[in-house]
Amino acid sequence: MYIEAMKGVRNLLVRKSVPNGLVFVGELPYGSKGGFSTKMDHLVCFLPGTLALGATKGMTKEKAMKENMLTFEDLENLKLAEDLTQTCFQMYAVTATGLAPEIAYFHTEEYSEDGLDGGNKSSKYVNDIIIKHLDRHNLLRPETVESLFVLYRITEDPKYREWGWQIFEAFEKYTKVDLGGYTSLDDVTTVPPQRRDKMETFFLGETLKYLYLLFSDSDVIPLDKFVFNSEAHPIPIKGAVTSY
Repeated sequence: MYIEAMKGVRNLLVRKSVPNGLVFVGELPYGSKGGFSTKMDHLVCFLPGTLALGATKGMTKEKAMKENMLTFEDLENLKLAEDLTQTCFQMYAVTATGLAPEIAYFHTEEYSEDGLDGGNKSSKYVNDIIIKHLDRHNLLRPETVESLFVLYRITEDPKYREWGWQIFEAFEKYTKVDLGGYTSLDDVTTVPPQRRDKMETFFLGETLKYLYLLFSDSDVIPLDKFVFNSEAHPIPIKGAVTSY
């Protein structure tokens, strides 16, 4: 079921932006025979981590390749995971605050959306990503840092830690409040951003947890011995964990 679902995603939903070729996952709001939408919610940014885990079963890419465990399809999915993680990070990097909007749209050769850029004119990708007026808010969501954590563990590429640190610093700069806690933002494209005076519980339970794990040693909740449910609770894989 998972393999067939990912084939459908790759064949029907994956596109590249112009002018700089960010890989993104769009939508078919009216089914496979309807029109394509270049809309990508921040929620979609869990997918790179899922693809990477599906490819290597939680092992490092190096180990999985040495043991000849990766099929051609696994390698395709792992490449897509890396490409999508780059896109999810750029959804942060193109904004004035360094924090992602709730929803982004992408310019493509076939589709052009009305909207604003993210406000960071120095970003290479500022013209690839469009942010509509009602989508400019940030709710402190975890999906991107979740994928950064998984991709770092699997590829061991330090850029994922570097990207995670940039996101953490942006949270610290723009969402931390003086009396303690953090707050959602109304508009990530302007500085200073207007605050909402609201912190979602998943910021503590998921976002900060994944940031902590991103900078932890790889033997802390190893991905070949534990799986994380949708709320970031680690669950031991039967037979894989004898003591911990």
